[in-house]
Amino acid sequence: MEEGPYKISLMYVGKNPDVLSSLKAKTLDLDVVHYENGLQAIDYIRKHKDINVVIAEVALPGIEGFEMGMHLKQRLGLKNIPFVLIDFKNNPLFREKVFKNKEVFDDFYIHPFNIDKLVTRIRFLIQYLNRIEEVENKPAKTQRTYKIPFIKRLFDIFVSLFAIIILSPLFIIVAIAIKLESKGPVIFKSKRVGTGYRIFDFYKFRSMYTGSELKLKELSHLNQYKKEEKPSQFSSDQIESCPRCDALPEGEHCSPVLYIGGEEICEYWYKILKKSGNVSTFIKIENDPRITKVGKIIRNTSIDELPQLFNVLVGSMSIVGNRPLPLYEAELLTSDDWGARFMAPAGITGLWQVKLRGKGGVMSEEERKSLDNKYAETYSFIGDIKLILSTIPAMLQKQNV
Repeated sequence: MEEGPYKISLMYVGKNPDVLSSLKAKTLDLDVVHYENGLQAIDYIRKHKDINVVIAEVALPGIEGFEMGMHLKQRLGLKNIPFVLIDFKNNPLFREKVFKNKEVFDDFYIHPFNIDKLVTRIRFLIQYLNRIEEVENKPAKTQRTYKIPFIKRLFDIFVSLFAIIILSPLFIIVAIAIKLESKGPVIFKSKRVGTGYRIFDFYKFRSMYTGSELKLKELSHLNQYKKEEKPSQFSSDQIESCPRCDALPEGEHCSPVLYIGGEEICEYWYKILKKSGNVSTFIKIENDPRITKVGKIIRNTSIDELPQLFNVLVGSMSIVGNRPLPLYEAELLTSDDWGARFMAPAGITGLWQVKLRGKGGVMSEEERKSLDNKYAETYSFIGDIKLILSTIPAMLQKQNV
């Protein structure tokens, strides 16, 4: 239904003269159909399809307002027609009964009330319920999924198994060195998001001191991807909540909800704050003090990545693909612009590592995301072979990135 000052066909069921006259006085907004008897009103609605909203008093002859709403919504299936109850006694027990049946009663008013606010609320309910009906009746889009090609999977199994066997002595040496320098497990496991937003355990040789993840927030000012701070155009109370969500009923949001740092924020408001403030998606810290001495060596030579060969062997990753992301990064890439990167295989090495990591790893997060999307759109088996051959020089870097 189009937004604007269209005229609403409203049925009022009841006999209160004050409410009826107030509704009929809104001639520019309402066409009022009136019945005192609930059963007669139901019969009219069944035969006519022109009613946009029903307002009924609690106490009615024939069938009371509560039962009338249940009949219209559940038996006749008129879910897209707002049903509003009006009570003149302010009975707390009855009010609680109405609120327990929110799927039937779209709103509840206690007389006296502001008629203008009621009309505004009715307009919103009509638009809201019609949009829900449109979404429910809209054919579902075919979900994009990724299935690894047979030749790529066969290549991954052969290469990973062969590499694990050949490199097993190196695995043992690195494990001993890590154990001798610091306490903690040799293998670091973290939850990562890969192909199709699938979450899996990601393996690396531990290159940091135990408990380093807890210090990440303290070191956020060293983030290489952190954007230059800009003066915020929002006041402190505006930053806490989205104005579009505030205008909706409690619990409803104007856009998909993100969970960032344990806080709930709609995607629309997050994008607004990101443009005005200092919100970065990726985290990379230069000269990270959490890294051990052995960790610096295995990171500079990319030896810390070797346990991912087991991820490849079991099928959660591929040799070549987009890097699987930590949960705190992946939860920020939900829009269509950046979500395409998850429709490609998750890999040990990929396009952005070859293009920029070998040059020192200096890049903006927009560049990195663009390269991920480019790989998702253009990857091929021959292209993967070329990336593997280009990865070796990038591994032998001088700077820890």
